[in-house]
Amino acid sequence: MEEIRIEENGKLGPINAALIPRYAGAGTYARLPRLDQVEKADIKIVGVPFDTGVSYRPGARFGSTHVRESSRLIRPYNPAVDISPFALSQVADAGDMAVNPFNINEAIEAIEHNALELTEDGASLVTIGGDHTIALPLLRAASQRAGGPVALLHFDAHLDTWDTYFGAEYTHGTPFRRAVEEGILDTEAISHVGTRGPLYGKKDLEDDKRFGFGIVTSSDVYYQGVREIVDKLRDRIGNRPLYISVDIDVLDPAHAPGTGTPEAGGITSRELLEILRGLRGMNIVGADIVEVAPAYDHAEITGVAASHVTYDLISLISDLRHGKGMK
Repeated sequence: MEEIRIEENGKLGPINAALIPRYAGAGTYARLPRLDQVEKADIKIVGVPFDTGVSYRPGARFGSTHVRESSRLIRPYNPAVDISPFALSQVADAGDMAVNPFNINEAIEAIEHNALELTEDGASLVTIGGDHTIALPLLRAASQRAGGPVALLHFDAHLDTWDTYFGAEYTHGTPFRRAVEEGILDTEAISHVGTRGPLYGKKDLEDDKRFGFGIVTSSDVYYQGVREIVDKLRDRIGNRPLYISVDIDVLDPAHAPGTGTPEAGGITSRELLEILRGLRGMNIVGADIVEVAPAYDHAEITGVAASHVTYDLISLISDLRHGKGMK
């Protein structure tokens, strides 16, 4: 079947939904072209189907495929930020990384290597996981490309700065502690957003503070509002190279039931999207969306939320690249 695509500003875009129904055709993210269908991509979307690091519900290995399927309704123009991200930048789906599901250390090395390879031509990377273990190698690659430590905004119900699980140093609950220890984070510009729920003890918060993290809880978002939170985050980060990591469980289970470690009292999908849009113009050097577990999803509630988060991240990066004249 012939793929009839939208082309604008010399950029090959999604399959034309006016000519080919959205439920038909390629299963790439937003029905965008594959990486091998374009000469060069400014923004690459890649999946990492890996969930060997989970501590509770498994299934995030199927997340990248689920988010792609849930993105079929994504349209080319983003009115929230008044841009057409696929016309400003050439965006392409790079498929999935093939990583070892039986060896976490080997998988982490492969993810870092693949991320560096995908960005060696100057492209920006948006990654769909997979569990949160993958954030560590992605941060390593982002830090190397940035030439030093990067700022971090970590959207999550959990801190993910624990030391070990069952003696294992690399899990979905430990990536940001390892990142601090490795010196790849700018500890004057790192923050969690949306945290909530029970902890193992007060020491969890004390350790987190010692690492340099600021914390914006889900209650803070509720009481202070999106605009005040955005102002605080922008003040904290400034113009530093910024990596954004979004665990879908930052959303309340009402908005994201399909995840591995759900916690009551989360933010809404509207709040998350508005906070992200408030980061427009910041120096974003990479992003991921993780922990979508489709076995616990229904009516694609979680997948749709994650696909729209991905779309807004792409929009922010496309707008940034266009503003800098990077075409």
